[in-house]
Formats: sequence, structure tokens, C-alpha cells
Amino acid sequence: MQLEALALARKEEQNRELRERLEQLKKERNAIILAHYYQRDEIQEVADFRGDSFLLAQKAAETDAEVIVFCGVHFMGESAKILAPNKTVIIPDERAGCPMADMVNVEGLRKLKAQHPNAKVVTYINSSAEIKAETDICCTSSNAVKVIESLDAEEIIWVPDKNLGHYVQEKTGKNLIIWEGYCNTHDMLTVKDVVEMKAKYPNAAFVVHPECRPEVVAMGDFVGSTTALIDYCKNSAHTEFIVGTEDGTGYQLRKDSPNKAFHFATKYLVCPNMKVNNLKKLVKCLETMQPQIYVPPQVAERAKLSLERMLQVK
Repeated sequence: MQLEALALARKEEQNRELRERLEQLKKERNAIILAHYYQRDEIQEVADFRGDSFLLAQKAAETDAEVIVFCGVHFMGESAKILAPNKTVIIPDERAGCPMADMVNVEGLRKLKAQHPNAKVVTYINSSAEIKAETDICCTSSNAVKVIESLDAEEIIWVPDKNLGHYVQEKTGKNLIIWEGYCNTHDMLTVKDVVEMKAKYPNAAFVVHPECRPEVVAMGDFVGSTTALIDYCKNSAHTEFIVGTEDGTGYQLRKDSPNKAFHFATKYLVCPNMKVNNLKKLVKCLETMQPQIYVPPQVAERAKLSLERMLQVK
């Protein structure tokens, strides 16, 4: 036990030193740190701004900082670079990808567009810059319903998340042609998991992200984006929750509501790609200004239109 205590004390001392170095580098570089809610606690603690994809995209577009450090996955850094082309955008680890974003490719999307020439293309922000460049308008889980409702189109091609697509189609009654992608992490949650958790915590409300399977989403007492789930738990009269989204949200949930209990619906609600970033890598990327996000200008120009249209939807 003594060795364990010493190791913890040493780790905390290292983290304190890293946080001090980080503050120094931020001033030197005129940098802002944006962190997604799925990041490790140690990253969220030092972020200037925490949020979901939509809020972070807005912040990237608005910031006066010269350097944006994006603690998330690769497509998020790309979105920041597209919206703020004159700024330097860096990420702590370039291996932080998104399997769902990789499930859709330009060739396949173009083929689908050729088959449905009058359809509008709506792309979930969890996608590459190249896919956004093939898109009429982007959306996030926060504003997906509003974006779909804003379109005057008989057919809508939806990429890449089938679970969110199903949820949006149900909510809007629109005719969606849905791509067969999914989030590896959210898609792992099953009805059996939720039933078992409800039996274990009978007084808990079940809050769930629409990237989960439709039959799981149907069980939710509240369904919404990461930000919506966090806000609901904060403002709800309930004091106990079963949470159906990535476990990094626990940081903000506990911060907002220290007297409430949060049980994640399965231990597998962990995105390994989001978790590759850590405090040490964050400091190093600001020291070296690498790895930088680059988006080819011809791709960025077209992708920017789809993101700007999304930001205009009220």
C-alpha cells in the first residue's frame, strides 16, 4: 500500500508540473485548448472549453487564439481547421481516429448521389473532410433533427451513422436513405445490459445517446446528444441515473451534480480513440507544435460550406 501511495503522489506531482508547463505554453503560443466530453478527466480539467462536437465547432469558428489544440479525434481537428483556416490546429495524438468516420468513403457516397440525383446529402459531423466536401449540410447529434427539418427535399441521403439516422427519421418523418455506419462504442450497448442495470438500480432514470441501437434508445427516459444528456441530468429532479453514452461524460456529470449518482450502462462504453490523448501528449504537442492538421484547400473550401450551413440552422 505504501508503494502505491508513493506512486500516486509521484503521478500527481508529475501532473502538477505538466499543468504548470501547459499554462506557460498556452501564453507563449496564444493557444486555446478545446476538449471533447469523451476525453480523459486530466484533459478535461485543463481545457479552456469542454463540449460536444457542435459546441466545439462553434468555439473553433469564434476563437481569437492563434493556435487551437483540439483534444478529440481527427475529424474534429479537421472541422476546426476548415472553420478557422488561418489558425494553426494541432492535436495531441494523430492516431486518434474515428471508426465510424472511416465507414463511409467518397467513392461510395458519390455512387449513392448518382442513384438519387435530387436528394440532399446530410453528413453527421463524425466524418472526414473529404466526405463533408461531398455534402449539402452537416449536422451533429445536438442539431440533427433541426437540420433535417430545415431541408425542403423529398429524399435525403444520410451518412454515416445508421442509429442516429433511424432516430432522426422517426423524429422528423422524413424519407432518409441511411448509410450503414455506426459508432463502435455506442453500438455495443444492448437491451440486456439496460434491463440488468434497471433491475440493479430500479430508481434510476435511463438517459441515452441516439447513436445507440434503436431498441436501446426506445428504452430511454431521456434521449439526447451528450450536451443534452448532461443538461438533463443537471436539471432533473432525479438523483440517480443509468447513463447510455461514453464514460468520459462522467467528468462533467459529477462536476455539475456531485450529490447525484451515475451508473454507466456497461463497462464497455469507452472510446479507445478518444482515450489515446493524455496530459503528457497535450504538453508535448504544444512544445513541438506537432502534429498539425492539414486539409487540402480545394477540399476545405467545399467542406466549409456544409459546416457553415449547419451553424446557420437555428
